Amino acid sequence: MTTETLQEGDPLIAPSTTDHPLYDSVVEACKTVYDPEIPVNIFDLGLIYTIAIDPENAVRVVMTLTAPGCPVAGEMPGWVADAVEALPGVKQVDVEMTFQPQWGMDMMSDEARLELGFI
Repeated sequence: MTTETLQEGDPLIAPSTTDHPLYDSVVEACKTVYDPEIPVNIFDLGLIYTIAIDPENAVRVVMTLTAPGCPVAGEMPGWVADAVEALPGVKQVDVEMTFQPQWGMDMMSDEARLELGFI
């Protein structure tokens, strides 16, 4: 669980390493993980806050859940780690859970909103 203290002006969600060559593969791996109660992958649900990849290809994923009491709270980080670790070139994976900021439906992609009938 992330317990870092934010300073004024810090973004609530740290930026992802979108320019890293492994970034798109990590996103695709995250899209293979589903919340069992919602028929949309966790990336499009907006549950993946940050994908940080260092120069040695160690991946750090910061994610949340739709609700702190989610029945798979203890299992989902492992599902994400398993999906990302399987990628060629990934050195190691660290999945952190956070509830800051709290997830909201506005974090879903348009595809997820369409799939769930919100559009």
